[in-house]
Amino acid sequence: MIARLIHWSIYNRFLVLLGTVVIAAWGIFSLLDTPIDALPDLSDTQVIIKASYPGRAPQVVEDQVTYPLTTTLLGVPGAKTIRAYSSFGDAFVYVLFDDETDQYWARSRVLEYLNQVQSRLPPGASVSLGPDATGVGWVYEYALVDRTNSYDLGQLRALNDWFLKFELKAVPDVSEVASIGGMVRQYQVVVDPDKLRAYGITLAEVKDALGKSNQEAGGSVLELAESEYMVRSSGYLKTLADFRNVVLRASDSGTPVLLGDVARIQIGPEMRRGIAELNGEGEVAGGVIVMRSGKNALTTIDAVKNKLAELSKSLPPGVEVVTTYDRSQLIERAVSNLTNKLLEEFVIVGIVCALFLFHLRSALVAIFSLPLGILAAFIVMRYQGVNANLMSLSGIAIAIGAMIDAAIVMIENAHKHLEAYEHQHPGTPLTTSRRWELIATSTAEVGPALFFSLLIITLSFIPVFSLEGQEGKMFAPLAFTKTYSIAAAAAISVTLVPVLMGYLIRGRIPREMANPINRVLVWMYRPMLEATLRRPWAVIALAVVALAVTLVPISRLGSEFMPALDEGDLLYMPTALPGLSAQKATELLQQTNRMIKSVPEVATVFGKSGRADTATDPAPLEMFETTIQFKPRDEWRVGMTPQKLIEELDQAVNVPGLTNVWVPPIRNRLDMLSTGIKTPVGVKISGPSLEEIDQIASQVETAVKGVPGVSSALAERLTGGRYIDVDIDRMAAARYGLAITDIQGIVSSAVGGENVGEVIDGRRRFPINVRYPREIRDSLDDLRQLSIVTDRGAQIRLEDVADVKISDGPPMIRSENARLTGYVYVDIQNADLSSVVQAMQKVVARDVMLPVGYSIAWSGQFEYLERAEAKLRTVVPMTLALVFVLLFLTFNSVADAMLLMVTVPFALIGGFWLIWMLGHAISVATAVGFIALVGVAAEFGVVMLLYLKTALNDRLKCGKPFTESLLMEAIREGAVVRVRPKAMTVAVVLGGCFRSCWVKVLARKSCNVSPHL
Repeated sequence: MIARLIHWSIYNRFLVLLGTVVIAAWGIFSLLDTPIDALPDLSDTQVIIKASYPGRAPQVVEDQVTYPLTTTLLGVPGAKTIRAYSSFGDAFVYVLFDDETDQYWARSRVLEYLNQVQSRLPPGASVSLGPDATGVGWVYEYALVDRTNSYDLGQLRALNDWFLKFELKAVPDVSEVASIGGMVRQYQVVVDPDKLRAYGITLAEVKDALGKSNQEAGGSVLELAESEYMVRSSGYLKTLADFRNVVLRASDSGTPVLLGDVARIQIGPEMRRGIAELNGEGEVAGGVIVMRSGKNALTTIDAVKNKLAELSKSLPPGVEVVTTYDRSQLIERAVSNLTNKLLEEFVIVGIVCALFLFHLRSALVAIFSLPLGILAAFIVMRYQGVNANLMSLSGIAIAIGAMIDAAIVMIENAHKHLEAYEHQHPGTPLTTSRRWELIATSTAEVGPALFFSLLIITLSFIPVFSLEGQEGKMFAPLAFTKTYSIAAAAAISVTLVPVLMGYLIRGRIPREMANPINRVLVWMYRPMLEATLRRPWAVIALAVVALAVTLVPISRLGSEFMPALDEGDLLYMPTALPGLSAQKATELLQQTNRMIKSVPEVATVFGKSGRADTATDPAPLEMFETTIQFKPRDEWRVGMTPQKLIEELDQAVNVPGLTNVWVPPIRNRLDMLSTGIKTPVGVKISGPSLEEIDQIASQVETAVKGVPGVSSALAERLTGGRYIDVDIDRMAAARYGLAITDIQGIVSSAVGGENVGEVIDGRRRFPINVRYPREIRDSLDDLRQLSIVTDRGAQIRLEDVADVKISDGPPMIRSENARLTGYVYVDIQNADLSSVVQAMQKVVARDVMLPVGYSIAWSGQFEYLERAEAKLRTVVPMTLALVFVLLFLTFNSVADAMLLMVTVPFALIGGFWLIWMLGHAISVATAVGFIALVGVAAEFGVVMLLYLKTALNDRLKCGKPFTESLLMEAIREGAVVRVRPKAMTVAVVLGGCFRSCWVKVLARKSCNVSPHL
């Protein structure tokens, strides 16, 4: 069938060329329209719910909001994990779905279940869905800096909230603009309880009066003088004077009691749960651009930059936007690196063909067919939605060597046939029809076997397609693009390549042995082949010994999920002890930022304590997230590497109470949203009691700290929060005619402050807050003396109806699938991930006793590694069996298929030794590399066996009897005489790999490039 397709293509050359032009144009369009990003989106399909219950402690939020939400959402179809965080005033619930679930279908299902649970939530609790974004959605961050010191943090925050935020959110593919830091302006009504008591006014009356005094109404329309006039009544509070003139009560004589008589009206900051600081120079306000899921990151970032450049003209004098994180730099580096690699491969192909064939037009056949195969791959990528990123472009780079193999072998075989014709017909000119016949014969001779060899390479990647979770999403683009490229190359090799050969392989064809390179190859190879044929069993024994000795490096190789990717930027993510105040967090943030900025290679340091105003960031106030941008590599000190830089930063930042953690930004966000763990390994303890979980976590922390390879271990403190408990005496309250809600209203409003409305200032909105003065709630004694005016006019103190005391409680409550959970973060440096985790598991099993109802789970990158290893152990043998079947179909011989399968393990020997010598570990990435190597080794074996069998069959067709000497003669011809095409295919593959390996060697010497890039 393949032979008939080759003949059809040659006799329908116009249609083949026309189809080539169409595919090329279509491919160029697809290439220009393909989204670009640094990495594939590895996030799970997830829906984030943010529930706000202002002023409530984490335990209250957990009991009244989070628990009803999580238990209801457990029934959502396709949901595999419900992870929740209950913090002060807010709850964040992450619903993680199966990989094949569509994100917008998942959002609609979650909305259905939220409607069911709405009636179970307390009054005052509001629930909303987070942005339609994923863990890699944070693509750009900026800070607003006032160089003139003319604007305070409230003004800068308002500038971002009510100007930049709306303008940037209108940029295509921007899902959300999350504000960070600064201070939200708040109109504060500070009520004096003594004056309330003097006038006999309750706090509830104050809130009610404010609500009634901050409204607008309409009076329909009036017709006056044949015109229609719309009636409106303005009553919004706008100035502080308006607030002071709010009427609370009027006496019988008409004397009013105004709000200004019982309260101090001021403008101040709203309570903060997030702080931002830049370069250790002071607080700033800023924002995060959250990109919509699946969109073009580079295009989105460029559009945001252009928009900011336009908006900068409208900013107040002295205020400027400073970029603090920009993923486009990583994207451009990654794409540029791989684009240069592809261009180098093109050059290598041309050089190899020209050097070995001594015929430039023959080299053009391979060079023309190569970009066409890549463009065909981009056509499928575009319609499948695969981005152009580090992994998808790597798949094309890996495929290039195999893509060109078929064309090289066909070109070389055509040269052989043309050379043989000239030898048999000296002086006879070659006619056009005869030339096309020779081209058809030569390509049909090797085309079917080459087609099946490319098919074997394609199917050898089945194990990669079987990977799940993050590892599947990481390598699926690579597997897809490699498969598309190889499939396109297979189709081109039996359609376009024969046509191009007929047009371009013309003129004088140099004889093979006229090329000095070919003579040298034959001169070097012939003695080795002769020695092998004289002592075949000795060679086989030597190969078996080499294979057996390879067990030495294999046994010493460690394992890891993925080699570290140098993203260029870095996150500093320490966790302070619970209960940290906003003022102390600001001091620590500025202190650590100054320490980081002292390192010469650091360009900017943008620190964040707490969370940004987005559902994608549930960080508590004691969690720092400092984004570090480095200077260009050519400005680094001589000998400085990313690893050395992290070590120097770790020494520079030494603050008691902070445990240093240094992680890449994208990798960290993916792990945090997928597993909740920000370190390579995490231990999750689940059970019914936070106190017991906290004790178990402390035991686990102590146990794993002594394991070799563990650089740090930190158990998240679950009971380190500080609480002031107001325990209400029900009988005492009843004697004064007070309900529980009356007293709780005093506590929540007067002590905590309650937003009772908002001031409308043009397009801006600012909250109105009612609370008691700070000076009467700064101590326990002051709180106990808090005045309460009952509806009956009685004047009592809080201690008359409640016991006020200090206690410890959870600063944040985590749960997973509705079970309370505590985390232990374990960082591993310069050690084998799998071995260290196994050692930790043994230590924990020995030293930590679990009570009934409690469980321990190991998570993080180790979880992915285990899943990938289990999947590969199952799928790889099945794939090898499929390859065996294809080999049988190619040669119609079980013996030939077995022969080629037996040679495959020997092809892997050098790979294991090289990985061991370079100090790398076995990871999912190296496993994918070995899978690719198996396909190439099988293809090379197919080509070699094809030449051997062709040489033997040519002799048998001449009527020669089959003898051992005839077999040896055929082997010599098939192996030695046809050494040129085999050397060409190997040279193309090694040419690209050698360049990459040489860059890595130079990187280790010059220390300017990460060895994992």
